[in-house]
Amino acid sequence: VNIDRETEETKAMYGVGKEPTDNFARRCLLARKLVEKGVRFVQVYASTWDSHDYIAKAHASRIHNVDHPIAALIKDLKQRDLLDETLIVWMGEFGRTPDNGIRGGIKYGRDHNPKAMNIWLAGGGVKAGHTIGATDEIGANAVEVVHPLRDFHVTLLRLLGLDDNKLTYFHAGRYKQLSQFGGNVIKELIA
Repeated sequence: VNIDRETEETKAMYGVGKEPTDNFARRCLLARKLVEKGVRFVQVYASTWDSHDYIAKAHASRIHNVDHPIAALIKDLKQRDLLDETLIVWMGEFGRTPDNGIRGGIKYGRDHNPKAMNIWLAGGGVKAGHTIGATDEIGANAVEVVHPLRDFHVTLLRLLGLDDNKLTYFHAGRYKQLSQFGGNVIKELIA
């Protein structure tokens, strides 16, 4: 799959050939081309967000790297009538603590926070412009419409057209379910 054959307008929309977006822009444009070719699962990495030190500087540069290309990917998929059948999931494995202290690092960073995180989704059967849940006033804990991660997993499976109740695998002498610890579809997310 060759992104060099894309129009200059499309490459500019993604930020190809410009810093600081070039690297991630190429990944997003390649993702769109793979989706166009019928690839059913594409994962695009955006470097590390694991900033225990110098978080303001580290995250500011990462935001500038990804913001423009990911917006272009959504716009491009929508223009090509592919967004409704493509689920975009943007997430990390945890949130960040709100305190700006020194915790296991050298200079002002933030620690891992499994109690509050954000995830955004686009396309693929989710409600556009819809927010679910909230954190406390300092972002330390989820306090409103709190869902365990297993609810998100079950919801993703549903959005992908899979029934978590029918997904089983054999392990250690018995059948296990992918969502064996429960999990409920987050109905507010589904269009």
